[in-house]
Amino acid sequence: MELVTAAQGFSAMGSESRLEVLQTLVRAGDKGLLVGDIQQRTGIPGSTLAHHLKFLTSADLIVQNRQGRTIINKANYQHLQALAAFILEECCADQEIEK
Repeated sequence: MELVTAAQGFSAMGSESRLEVLQTLVRAGDKGLLVGDIQQRTGIPGSTLAHHLKFLTSADLIVQNRQGRTIINKANYQHLQALAAFILEECCADQEIEK
């Protein structure tokens, strides 16, 4: 993963509300949630929630799938795992140097 992509992903998680939305979608699993369901679970007003969803989508943290007039929001687990791997990639690497 490139540094720019990682920075965009972590930046998108840098707000309490967006992090709450993302955690809500992670808890929901592969079925995802409708916007109304996310709003009900988080208490975030609709217009604000739309802004957060757009931000999370542009950072590829969530995926939106249209089914007719309905939009299903899902956590992008593959990208989230790549971000976790990126941040942990060099875990403890300097410990070998210090010995």
